[in-house]
Amino acid sequence: MPARFKDLALDARDHQALADWWCTALGYARRPDRGEPRPSEWPVPIHDPAGRGPLIWMNPVPEAKTVKNRMHLDVWGDPAELRALGATIVRRRDGEISWHVMADPEGNEFCVFEGER
Repeated sequence: MPARFKDLALDARDHQALADWWCTALGYARRPDRGEPRPSEWPVPIHDPAGRGPLIWMNPVPEAKTVKNRMHLDVWGDPAELRALGATIVRRRDGEISWHVMADPEGNEFCVFEGER
């Protein structure tokens, strides 16, 4: 049997703050604890309350991001709104690409497609 997709995971030095940032950016929420509350140093799961998007885990790591992501998120959104939240533009849409390449507050790249939401 082939593997099946389960969740996404992002590494972060401040995984609590990045979980909050992505919740605001995507309209996600922290997934409620199942049973006992998680210690603050554990990974933080965030989810789409509408059930349309995948579960994303924010995993704590000690090191800062140093190289380009080999895998990234693609999102529908407004680059100006994401910049106002603290994202940075890595590359604007141009004659070669029809999306914006942005980075979250910890430098994780993601692509922003304007239009559908």
